[in-house]
Amino acid sequence: MNQLGYASTPAVLQYLKAGADLGITPKQTLHDTHINPDLLNNQVKRITGDEFQRIIRYLIDKTQDPCFGLKSARYVQPGSYSVLGYMVMNCKNLKDAMTKAPTYEALIGDMGITDISILEDGNTEIRWNCQYTDTTVRMHMIDNVLGSWVNFARFLVDRPDGKPKQIWLERALPSDEIRKQYEATFRCPIRFNAPYNCIIADEHLLGLPMRQPDAQLLKTLESHAEILMADISKDQPLPLQTKNVIKGLLLEGIPRKEMVAKRLGLTERTLQRRLQQFDTSYQNILDDLRKEQATELLTQTELPIQEIAARLGFSEPRSFHRSFKAWVGTTPGEYRTSHSDVG
Repeated sequence: MNQLGYASTPAVLQYLKAGADLGITPKQTLHDTHINPDLLNNQVKRITGDEFQRIIRYLIDKTQDPCFGLKSARYVQPGSYSVLGYMVMNCKNLKDAMTKAPTYEALIGDMGITDISILEDGNTEIRWNCQYTDTTVRMHMIDNVLGSWVNFARFLVDRPDGKPKQIWLERALPSDEIRKQYEATFRCPIRFNAPYNCIIADEHLLGLPMRQPDAQLLKTLESHAEILMADISKDQPLPLQTKNVIKGLLLEGIPRKEMVAKRLGLTERTLQRRLQQFDTSYQNILDDLRKEQATELLTQTELPIQEIAARLGFSEPRSFHRSFKAWVGTTPGEYRTSHSDVG
């Protein structure tokens, strides 16, 4: 059974290029890890997550470089993100580009899940939850993903000096020598030993325009991406596909069912019927996401409950109270009091 899903060839090539510059040829890496060498000439479109994890662990062990994941972020290119990379190049600004990731990240692979939320101070938190199981690989992959995002964003808006507000990393505080490499990459305050991995960006950074956005080309690429997603999604259960699409649209408000169905290449009625086969529904999936966001906002922020209700699409706080109590058995206020670290 394939526990870790899949990884696209462009994502793999980024690591192989980093390894090559450190003296390990891609052919050697693939040979020693028993991966089909046709990957190098694009005859292999993707490999299993287990194979990808094996490649990364091999390169880490071979290089003995504690910053291998961070250094591999230097090799990011638009093609590293498959069609998604070219899509975001044609968005209006970084904020628009950011909203594409949760919906289309499966085009890159199943390495992790992106969550985006607006913090109480108005900044945006872009969190990445790594799915891989090898603890050493996880650390380097997290470094790669966050470093690649920052480097690619600088390229997209032609700002080599651009920097986020803050970086959070799960990894332990490294030595001063290694820490300086992180600071040189991100050029902003870094919180080590963090509870999760994220980039925190302000409105100014996210509002920066792309070099040459093309709205018409973006539509064409989105149509192509949806076809590819439909093919990839055959390996994912429909409820998970639906959840990922809703998550990508939530920043724009509670998405309509027909909008989600269209992203999945289905009619609204077909989506409803197929979800019923999994003993769930669009509303159940939406409620699960709202519950996740509600509990997070209640325990990790000091936002007023009324504002949380509005962010989650409830027309009035009373409706939110009623729904939340049905979800967890207590009111939002009671839940915050018993679970929150922020009071």
